[in-house]
Amino acid sequence: MRRAEFDIKDENSINEILKVCEYGSLSLISEEKPYVVALNFVFFDGSIFFHGAKEGRKIEAIKSNPNASFLVVKPYSFIPSFFSDTMAACPATQFFASVLFEGTINFIEDGNIKAKVLNVLMKKFQSEDSFEEIAYEKAMYKKMLDKTAILELKPQNISCKIKVGQNLDEEKKNKLIGKLKSRDSKIDEETIKQIKLHS
Repeated sequence: MRRAEFDIKDENSINEILKVCEYGSLSLISEEKPYVVALNFVFFDGSIFFHGAKEGRKIEAIKSNPNASFLVVKPYSFIPSFFSDTMAACPATQFFASVLFEGTINFIEDGNIKAKVLNVLMKKFQSEDSFEEIAYEKAMYKKMLDKTAILELKPQNISCKIKVGQNLDEEKKNKLIGKLKSRDSKIDEETIKQIKLHS
């Protein structure tokens, strides 16, 4: 990574990004060309899991070449150039956090493991637990589980980048926080927390 100050190793920061982000971009090779698809996901037991149909371009691409990368991005505030008291466009930038996984994809065939993964996925997106727990032995789920593909991306490498002004000196950072407070949007409040957390 070119800017080492943005490189994050803290597992708690990585886990928090993966917890709040709902989808990411899965990069594959399909017919010798790059192919990217947006997918809901859950991070569980050290792997990224997806679900979907058992047929289609994504499935064929994985069967042909299981090597993949998966990128999750959480946007923070856009910082306009005029925050730097200049008419030049150069200082404009986007604050964000991202996690990149690189590894290989496996197909999960065991019905009980499928059910376990889908329960974790459901709890991520429907935290109220207002659903009948998924289990392979339950008649209402067995057919659905047999028809559903569960894909596991086992990461060989995980990298995280969080860009929230770590390269700024204290004076510029405090000035930026003041301008974000004045703009007073929800994402600016969240960005200020991240700036302080990574100072």
